[in-house]
Formats: sequence, C-alpha cells, structure tokens
Amino acid sequence: MAMVAQTGLPLFVLGQGADPHSEKGVDCPGELPPASDPGLVERARKAKEALGERLFVLGHHYQRDEVIQFADVTGDSFKLAQQAAARPGAEFIVFCGVHFMAESADILTGAGQKVILPDLAAGCSMADMATFDQVEECWEALEDVGLADQVVPVTYMNSSADIKAFCGRNGGAVCTSSNARRALDWAFEQGQKVLFLPDQHLGRNTAVLEMGMSLEDCVVWNPHRPGGGLTREQLERAKMILWRGHCSVHGRFTAESVDDVRARIPGVNVLVHPECRHEVVLKADHIGSTEHIIKTLEAAPAGSSWAIGTELNLVKRLAQTFPDKDISFLDRTVCYCSTMNRIDLPHLVWALESLVLGDVVNQITVDEDTTHWAKVALDRMLALP
Repeated sequence: MAMVAQTGLPLFVLGQGADPHSEKGVDCPGELPPASDPGLVERARKAKEALGERLFVLGHHYQRDEVIQFADVTGDSFKLAQQAAARPGAEFIVFCGVHFMAESADILTGAGQKVILPDLAAGCSMADMATFDQVEECWEALEDVGLADQVVPVTYMNSSADIKAFCGRNGGAVCTSSNARRALDWAFEQGQKVLFLPDQHLGRNTAVLEMGMSLEDCVVWNPHRPGGGLTREQLERAKMILWRGHCSVHGRFTAESVDDVRARIPGVNVLVHPECRHEVVLKADHIGSTEHIIKTLEAAPAGSSWAIGTELNLVKRLAQTFPDKDISFLDRTVCYCSTMNRIDLPHLVWALESLVLGDVVNQITVDEDTTHWAKVALDRMLALP
C-alpha cells in the first residue's frame, strides 16, 4: 500500500497491519540496509520539531541506528515505560520497540496520553508464546490437580498485558531480568511453587544459578501438550513450573558459540543475557540484563576483549561507543531481532507526519480491566525491596 505524505513523496507503509512477508534488515550477519530515501531523515527531524513538547519518542536498545537517533530516551522496556509515565505533559508517546512494550507504556501513562507503535507488526515472538487462553488452561489444570493454591504466577516484563493482568488477578507479579531473583524470593514467601512466564531460560537460570535450586526442581509446561506434558507427580515435586517459551535471538546462542569465540579470541570475556540457554550461561564469564551489559562495558578496562550474547544492533552500537575495547558478537550467524527491526525510518516518518496532520495512527490501548490488574502485578514488582 502506498501512502502519500504532505510532501508528495511516496512512503510505503506496513504499519497499518501485519504482513508476514515484509520483514527487513535480518541478513545474518551484515549491515542493515540504509534508509530507502535520504530525505526521510530530514522529514523525521521536521515532524519531530513541529510536534515539540507534545511528542516524546522512546527507543529500545535493540532498535536500528536510523531510528534510535530520534529517540528522546533509550533503554530497556521497563525503563522506557517508566520514562513515558514520568512525562505527563507529552500528548504523544511514540514507542520504537515492540507491542508488549507499548502496552506497558499505555498502562503506566495517563488517560490523556496516546501511545503509538509505528508498525503494528512489531511483536515479540517470546511474548506470543504465552497466550491468555493457554495460561488460563494451565491454571485450570493446576486447579484440577489441587496445586493452584500453592502456585504464585510471575511473568517476565516481555509478556502481553493480558498475561500481566492474569498474574495480578492471581496473586502474582511482574519481573525484569534485573530483579527476577527478588521477584522469585517474594513469590516463594507467598507460596510453595512458581509458574514462571513466558521465558523458561530466565526462570531456570535465576532459580538454579542465583537461588541454589537444582535442574530437577524445574519442569517445563508445554502449552501444546495435554496437561503441559507433565504428570501430577512431576508437578507436585517441582518448585519452578517454567513456561515453554524463549527469545528467538538469545535462544539461538549455543555452548559451541562460546567455545568457538574462546578459540578465536584468546582472553576474551564472554558476557551474556540471562535469556540465553542454561548451557550457554554456564560457560559465560558474566551474565546480566541489557543495562548490566552496558554498565559492565562502561567499566571495563581499555584493551579488554568482549564477546556479547545479546541482540546485534546493541552489540554493534556498543562497539562504536567503546572503540578502546574489542567488542564482538558471540555468534557468527544469529540475526538481528526481526520484529524490532520492523520499526524503521519509513514507519517512524509516517507516524510522526500523521501526528503533525492531526491523525493518530497505530494507537495502542489496553482496556480498563486489563490495565487495572496488570498494574496490580507491576506495582507488586515496584514494591520489592
């Protein structure tokens, strides 16, 4: 579909719907293609200037450089949602990230603010691995075997508003990769077991490496199998019921990736995100959230070598930011996050120019009931020590 902006230049817009054949910028590895029209940079600048204080642009760390240059704030998903909430005077919050992040921003911002996602097809494969109906079926199965009253649901921030609200209604909380240990400590004070959604790797790594549990304490609930593929006895023995979900980027790093980079770069420090597989994390030198990764590299001595196991846009940006350090990608073949890369400069220009013309496009709204219960779960997280 072609859309003509006020300038008369054609602008191809994918952002009004999902198109499974429209992914761009996922070559592995390599450079992302440049903006399709060099004039788009100037158009984005003019539109942002015209909107002034009415506009606040958020850019997730995994966004491509052509988009991140227009962000007023960069950060991880929860930091950005908090930043949006701290700007009550901004009428328009343009979230350059993915759908669940824009939902969180809508939950935390005021009623008079509008959250816009430049491309509605920018979803998250991990969040999509746990649907509300699937989680409800899991909970009903736990009730049927008499265990639900022992279970506290905890969902990772990388989940839909529906799942956050489910946790709020059922006595649970939200967590981030930075505070997962604190959230789980809290949950085990409330009950005997935790249902951890939707990333099995973050749940397992936190339980085993930080809380001293064994792998046998963890079972994986597969929503595509009857009863999650688990027996009553397995559920009774388990402390952690991990949802069968994962990040499509972090989940592709392997133990062989670590062995290979150590063979290629003597003395390299391997730094990975806790969404990586357990065997990868065991072989790494350092593990931490996106913000932890950034802070670790800021503090690292000049001349040190680092192989980073996280999204490629961020790794490349870190290498540019810290040229005095040897920073490389942990694997030779893992792609950019394809859904993050749906937010490109054409989508951003279309969204901003539409706002200038008074047309609010791709607004993300969460209904009142879901907002209430999701905020209950978020507030429980915020109350953690």
